[in-house]
Amino acid sequence: MIPLFISIGFFDLLDIILVAFLLYQLYQLVKGTVAINIFAGILIILFIWWLVRLLNMNLLSTILGSVIGVGAIAVIIVFQQEIRRFLLVLGTQDIFNRSYPFQNYFNKNYSDFTNETLKQIVRACRNLSKTQTGVLIVLSVRSELLTYVQSGDVLDSEVHHRILETIFFKNSPMHDGAVIIVGDRIKAARCVLPIDDNLNLPAHLGLRHRAALSMSMETDTIVITVSEETGKIGYAKGSVLKTEVSHEALFAFLIKEFMVNRDK
Repeated sequence: MIPLFISIGFFDLLDIILVAFLLYQLYQLVKGTVAINIFAGILIILFIWWLVRLLNMNLLSTILGSVIGVGAIAVIIVFQQEIRRFLLVLGTQDIFNRSYPFQNYFNKNYSDFTNETLKQIVRACRNLSKTQTGVLIVLSVRSELLTYVQSGDVLDSEVHHRILETIFFKNSPMHDGAVIIVGDRIKAARCVLPIDDNLNLPAHLGLRHRAALSMSMETDTIVITVSEETGKIGYAKGSVLKTEVSHEALFAFLIKEFMVNRDK
């Protein structure tokens, strides 16, 4: 009987499972972006390095080890947006919120939107959709979004459909940019949102939808859009972008999302 030259124990299996899980999560973050090609190249280099070390090819192993050591800094630079997104997802997972109640002392919940507030938002989107007026509304879940609020004009007003319609009116000086709503208050208008140039979106979707998806992927927010070209209502949450929903479907989605967050 030929003896096995590799002994595998419980912790070895656990190690393999954890590494596979982390690689899968990283793949989910970079899937559909230009970074997926870089990610695949890094995996190939790591596999070759592991193989030459297993075969005791010392010279090639040393060279690849040096390349990987220097490349670690390059990986952080190239994948800085993906790493930030990964840490954001890790820090806002429900398992942490349920298992560690002490986080409530550090993370205030800003998702206390009343039904009336959500009705006002949806009503404004419905009216602006009829006139094909461009809309970009950010609804915060767990952050005050101070960085983005400070990039625009601070308002701190109540949420009413007439106020939103006035802001996004085409001749209004504040119509260009996003409105940020936090904790049942319109915090600011004419805000600048991040734009990820690596997003693979259809050609007919412009900067408004790209900014909405970029914002929802980088922060814990829901971003509502109304297309200026077609008047269609949409929204972005996480890496999901919907570009054609009815105002009834939008209201049902918002009710579901913020009722769930309110119960946490």
